[in-house]
Amino acid sequence: MKTPPSAFYKTPVKFRIPTADNFVPIRLDIEIDGHRYKDAFTWNPSDPDSEVVVFAKRTVKDLKLPPAFVTQIAQSIQSQLAEFRSYEGQDMYAGEKIVPIKLDLRVNHTLIKDQFLWDLNNFESDPEEFARDFCKDMGIEDPEVGPAIAFAIREQLYEIAIQSVVSARESRMNKKGRRGFEYTPVSKTGTTAVDLVKLFGQKSSVVRKRKEWDVYEPIVDLLSNEEVDALEAKEERNFR
Repeated sequence: MKTPPSAFYKTPVKFRIPTADNFVPIRLDIEIDGHRYKDAFTWNPSDPDSEVVVFAKRTVKDLKLPPAFVTQIAQSIQSQLAEFRSYEGQDMYAGEKIVPIKLDLRVNHTLIKDQFLWDLNNFESDPEEFARDFCKDMGIEDPEVGPAIAFAIREQLYEIAIQSVVSARESRMNKKGRRGFEYTPVSKTGTTAVDLVKLFGQKSSVVRKRKEWDVYEPIVDLLSNEEVDALEAKEERNFR
């Protein structure tokens, strides 16, 4: 007898980000004595912790930052890795669910806005490949845009995975006296999962359907130097 699709929504798996490599998105924004360092990258949680300090020292040397940045960079990375590892081994829900992923970012002079659907049950997904295809399709030449898009996707998938752990935990706590549990993860950005089966059928795993391009049409703008200066000044005021 075939298991009904709804059964998968209540089937827990062990925590991991729904991508092929399970890398941790790391975001840094550190200011010391008038010097500011911002960066975003992924980290393999299986790498030895000693690599964190090596990375911090190399970064400070390459960017000619004050020595005090070494400790701050290392501590920030270690803190984010510790949070990720705190979820390892815990149950999360998987199933044929898709969520809307939203892009709203500026990379140098390129402004990107988009929304598309992502299959949470595809643990072989590759945000970098998606980003490369996106840049190719949109004619984006700046090599920094692709990695920024991939990182934005990974951050949102990480948030959704965390919420999935919370949902699984709450389901166990409330299991008695309840007839069933319908898993609907909500990310920190308010992203709510959509039932893939209801939308596209059991065999579909599309990210963006052609008939929806008018609704989810990507927007890519090239900003002038004046527009970039104005945005950077605004971001700096908000930071302070």
